[in-house]
Amino acid sequence: MSTIAAPALALDAAAKAAGLTLVADEPGTDFNGVPTTRAVVALVSDQTKQLVLELSGDFDAANPAFLPHFKTFFDEAAQRLRNPRPDCYMTLHGFPLSFNGFAWPFHGSTSGADTFIVHGNIQLEDGTEASRTQPLHAKVSASLTQTFAETLVSREQPFAEGFIYNAVRKTLDQGQLELVKSGNRQPVPVTTRYYSLWKKVFSFNDTNEKQRHEYLAAKTFWLSHILGGGAPSWLADPRDAQYLNTTVDELKKNAAAVAAEGLILLDPTGEWATATDTLRAQEDAYREQVAEALAFIKPSFNEEMRGGHTNM
Repeated sequence: MSTIAAPALALDAAAKAAGLTLVADEPGTDFNGVPTTRAVVALVSDQTKQLVLELSGDFDAANPAFLPHFKTFFDEAAQRLRNPRPDCYMTLHGFPLSFNGFAWPFHGSTSGADTFIVHGNIQLEDGTEASRTQPLHAKVSASLTQTFAETLVSREQPFAEGFIYNAVRKTLDQGQLELVKSGNRQPVPVTTRYYSLWKKVFSFNDTNEKQRHEYLAAKTFWLSHILGGGAPSWLADPRDAQYLNTTVDELKKNAAAVAAEGLILLDPTGEWATATDTLRAQEDAYREQVAEALAFIKPSFNEEMRGGHTNM
């Protein structure tokens, strides 16, 4: 790097505090061609694991009010980047998905609606040849109303990425997105139904202990065994805790119970898991679950969306 702008200096300091390094900072442009600050951070120990962070050009990353939020974001990112596939997440219905191509920051809707939009892609990652050559995917357009946006600390990526990803997962859970080989961008409305103004917390899925056990076992099967080559997967991810309406501590308790059933092996922290032979032997059942989930989302999909009737 040569001369580093003040926002990048602030990002660099926050990243280093979390054990990350800023490997690149460069000017970028948003959806409307407005200048942005684009930074790439990586694990110090493995710089092939990277996170691209893009902020509005006029966003003051050095504002002390934002520092606690950056600390949380980078602390979690440092853990998430240790995953064999940091870009992958599970859904309650059993889809292993990658999230990519999200064009931060939000931009105003071009349709005239009073909303802020971010575009991105999700892709089914089931480890098959088809998923590599002709992947099932969805182009998504996540939208915030201006009223809801005003309740947020910021619309910038570090503050919004987690709940946007969870809203996409929730919308897929509800059968309101379709995974296709090609198609138009599909809407993901992110409204106050996902947020308690009173408690100031997001709420996506009310889950019980059994559901969380099944989720953690499936996550270990897919993200560690199938996609990760047996490398440990992080089961104490706060984004999953938010998605499942639980806490990180509860996820760790759930993971310990799954381990007691002989399905996963936990590291000494109780946060990282690999699959046992017992879990790996359930591959047919997990692939059947994916097939059933694909069947579920297809007939419930709104046919008008196929014609591109979405808020771009």
